[in-house]
Amino acid sequence: MAKYAAALDQGTTSSRCMIFDKQGEVVAVAQEEHEQIYPKPGWVEHDPKEIWAKSQKVVDEAVEKAGASEGDIAALGITNQRETTVVWDRNTGEPVMNAIVWQDTRTDKLVDELAKEGGQDRFRPTTGLPLATYFCGPKVRWVLDNVDGAQERADAGDLVFGTIDSWLVWNLTGGADGGQHLTDVTNASRTLLMDLATLSWVDENREAIGIPASMLPEIRSSSEVYGEVQSGGALQGVPIAGILGDQQAATFGQAAYDKGEAKNTYGTGNFLLLNTGEELVHSENGLLTTVGYKIGDSKPIYCLEGSIAITGALVQWLRDNLKMIKAAPEVEDLARTVDDNGGCYVVPAFSGLFAPYWKSNARGVIAGLTRYVNAGHIARAVLEATAWQSREVVEAMNQDSGVALESLKVDGGMVGNDLLMQFQADILGVPVIRPKVPETTALGAAYASGLATGLWANQDDLRKNWAEDKRWEPDMDESTREELYGYWKKAVTRTFDWFD
Repeated sequence: MAKYAAALDQGTTSSRCMIFDKQGEVVAVAQEEHEQIYPKPGWVEHDPKEIWAKSQKVVDEAVEKAGASEGDIAALGITNQRETTVVWDRNTGEPVMNAIVWQDTRTDKLVDELAKEGGQDRFRPTTGLPLATYFCGPKVRWVLDNVDGAQERADAGDLVFGTIDSWLVWNLTGGADGGQHLTDVTNASRTLLMDLATLSWVDENREAIGIPASMLPEIRSSSEVYGEVQSGGALQGVPIAGILGDQQAATFGQAAYDKGEAKNTYGTGNFLLLNTGEELVHSENGLLTTVGYKIGDSKPIYCLEGSIAITGALVQWLRDNLKMIKAAPEVEDLARTVDDNGGCYVVPAFSGLFAPYWKSNARGVIAGLTRYVNAGHIARAVLEATAWQSREVVEAMNQDSGVALESLKVDGGMVGNDLLMQFQADILGVPVIRPKVPETTALGAAYASGLATGLWANQDDLRKNWAEDKRWEPDMDESTREELYGYWKKAVTRTFDWFD
């Protein structure tokens, strides 16, 4: 009898497989980083074949570590970096080029062209999204325009497009030999091509961007049996039964199933999602409207989302580009060598600014430098940048929802950093709460797959699994908080309109 659910968590910097038991506890984990490719300033790519190979490897390793035998694993769930775009040949399975990553800004001129008719909000009424380099549609158009022969092959029906979940499902279910080309509603809602109300592709948007209909995957719910693993390996024959974009998966793993519940994930970027129930709430303050999840035949649940491009990636930049630390966790020790940021602010607009500004021509700055500032101050400013950006998103969310946040559930790789979490509580003025399983992205995908296959009976079972691990209470007076925030806002304005 099945006792586990598996999750393949394909993130921006690594692929990870986690095995969970019925209590939502981690049984085994395996993880592999993949290469970050930067061909030009502002361009970010991944090798889809490397991602597929690493994904297969971590699945086999995790199952082996769990000591799981045939029949132990009820289902596999998939969660993924969302807007990263792959175009491949349906006959051979070969990608036509590297995947264009969600952070990539090469489509800025395409986005400007599309905005000439209808402005930045041209597609927002149907999709909930502004025109921005972040989303998939313009990325597909760029591939068709810039890869030799791609347009002709697409017109002939030979090329298909997908986010990373589609690429993995296609390969897992047979690839060129009968692989299924599909996605779920959460990933489809990040393309600029899906109608949030009908959960179907919008021909008008697709035609405006110039994408043949034959390239698009079938849209399915977030929790149902899509097929079985046919690619060999440790999960051969196991149902694939859950797909959620990574931030929606984290929301689901946090058991934020009630209207008004919110979570913030601290990863490569930061993503704060607020459950708005079955109601589609269109933002007036720079947030995205997105599908939170759809369980089988149930109605979709929607969210407001504040997306921040660079948070954990800023720590990686400190490590890899500036060589100030050797490993990411060292940033906290370095930051603790000083009492404050020394007046230094780092605004990491490496890929432009996402929520609530949506300025693709912004670029990063370090502001407030004096001879007093040392490496510790810069490290502290790097951590504080994550908290300040999250505060901006929380303020926009409070305005859109009309309800002030009373506490914040947090998850992701950075929530082990006590200095950051305390500062986040301080500058929000509300408690910050970490669950016992902080990697809720993988947990959410496992939950979706287990719901579809009967490992869990309903969402009440999942609520019972959630447990608090640690809580940080605010410990900063309001006048200090607002003074520091004023300097942050001033630093942000220095990034605007860096180039035409």
